[in-house]
Amino acid sequence: MSAGTATRSDERPGGTARLDPPPRLSGRSRLDRIRARGAWGFAAPALLVVAAVTIFPVVYSIVLSFADVEVGYEGFTIQSFGLGNYAALLQSADWYRALGFTVLYTVVTVSVELVLGMLVALVLERLGATRGWMLALMLIPWSLVTIVNAQLWKYVYDSTYGVATWFFGLFGDAPVILGEPVPAITGLMVADIWKTTPFVAIILLAGLVQISEDHYEAAELDGASTWQTFWRVVLPQLTPTLTIAVLFRILQAFGVFDLPFVLTNGGPGTATQSLAIMGYKVLFQDINIGPGAAIATSTAIIVAAGCLLFLRAFRNQAKGGDS
Repeated sequence: MSAGTATRSDERPGGTARLDPPPRLSGRSRLDRIRARGAWGFAAPALLVVAAVTIFPVVYSIVLSFADVEVGYEGFTIQSFGLGNYAALLQSADWYRALGFTVLYTVVTVSVELVLGMLVALVLERLGATRGWMLALMLIPWSLVTIVNAQLWKYVYDSTYGVATWFFGLFGDAPVILGEPVPAITGLMVADIWKTTPFVAIILLAGLVQISEDHYEAAELDGASTWQTFWRVVLPQLTPTLTIAVLFRILQAFGVFDLPFVLTNGGPGTATQSLAIMGYKVLFQDINIGPGAAIATSTAIIVAAGCLLFLRAFRNQAKGGDS
């Protein structure tokens, strides 16, 4: 009997026979393997490029963070390996100040953007034909390159002809916004919130439109108020979308570089110096390759640990809600 012919198995009651399906031909699996090898062959050049421009620099930076590097006219040489760069980092007051500013900046901006983004998303969800126009207008701040956005806010905060200086001057002596620590930090946060809130709102809006109307109708039949509906119906179902928004924003905010670099260059003093700016100055201005790589590596470790803890807390909360 040929391979493609169905075979007879046990007899059923009544004299009818049950036919087993024909066996899977080995030629089809061989064809799948050939196609898979061909796909990997076509993807290999792109994967090699990605590895060359992303994976290799990251690994090399981690290696340099443990190295004692000597820089000369003909390049740099690695003298030895050890934990000296990290030991010096943990004893550096500048690193702790940069870490404190970066954490404060991340917590404040992400929290405010989530609240404002949620309010904007709730309003947009209830709009009809005008929703598309409002989304287009909201995307304007987000679509601006951060360097352009920072330069615009630098004009706004200018101590001579800036709009913010003129506004505060109506109520008395206007502060030099970018020349004093607290106003400079606040000004940076305002600029970031103005640019990034539309991004958060659009992510949350995508989650809101996925919630079925049946849930709202059920809450209304149960006599739930608008506030109770939000906390007990909307927010639990929006938690996965909120998690995505928070993770995106933590990754962006913790690695902030371009906005403070253009607006304040880390000043006044080191008040607005983030970990990314500190790493840039140590690595490219002071030409301290080992300590600069240690700053970059420590920043990546801290933000990765924070994201993993957040995901673990979210997973535990989701399990508790399911139970």
